Amino acid sequence: MAELTLLRQPCSTQFFKQDLDNKVNLEMVLVPGGTFLMGSPDDEPENYDDEKPQHPVTVPTFFMGRFPITQAQWKTVAKLPQVNQSLTLNPSKFKGNKLPVETVSWDDAVEFCLRLSRKTERTYRLPTEAEWEYACRAGTTTPFHFGETITPDVANYKSKSIYGRGFSKESIGKTTPVDRYGVANAFGLCDMHGNVWEWCLDNWHGNYEDAPTDGSAWLSQEPSGRVVRGGSWSNNPRICRSACRIFNSADSRSNNFGFRVVCVPPRAL
Repeated sequence: MAELTLLRQPCSTQFFKQDLDNKVNLEMVLVPGGTFLMGSPDDEPENYDDEKPQHPVTVPTFFMGRFPITQAQWKTVAKLPQVNQSLTLNPSKFKGNKLPVETVSWDDAVEFCLRLSRKTERTYRLPTEAEWEYACRAGTTTPFHFGETITPDVANYKSKSIYGRGFSKESIGKTTPVDRYGVANAFGLCDMHGNVWEWCLDNWHGNYEDAPTDGSAWLSQEPSGRVVRGGSWSNNPRICRSACRIFNSADSRSNNFGFRVVCVPPRAL
């Protein structure tokens, strides 16, 4: 396995670049471990009951993709040898190498991670729901990592709708390149709100009663849906909040479903 080299940006974000081929790489940002309150407080506008009860979770350090997986990254990994199932080389409705891949199921995303892990000899997987929200919040407690509201100059969502003191603007109506807005949270992660929903490892549970508090995936032996987070280009602002969560079956595909990956760090980190 190639030695892991961390790069440091002026904002002190640490990351490494995973080479996928000669032209395509994957930026993986170090998310330092910590404890946060998962879920929404009772006084958060337009919250849902399935975001309760708000509870403390301690999350270990991990790496997460700076952006959702792009179509260029998808195509490169989809060409690798099959592990458990076949992958469509170009599944997305909205075409473009820098656009996030979409119309991929949870099963597809897991297969992507398995192929990537085999190629790199590192452990890549989907984020747990707790990891996703912790990474999205990046130390914030507001509905969005950039504050109390969301506006169309910082994210791609159904921007004709307004949340809090935001403003209305004609919606774009499709995905946008992952680096379009140039807005990162304190961990250096982009596109956490809107653009595409992001699959998580966890099975769906209707609330947080008895949820794990160690950042691990909440799995169930009984069949249930899988969790998606972050909202998308087709959702109103309420749905794009840090705490918002919905479910779909593992084989569901939609042009607003994508994902980003997590890499388990070496023990030395």
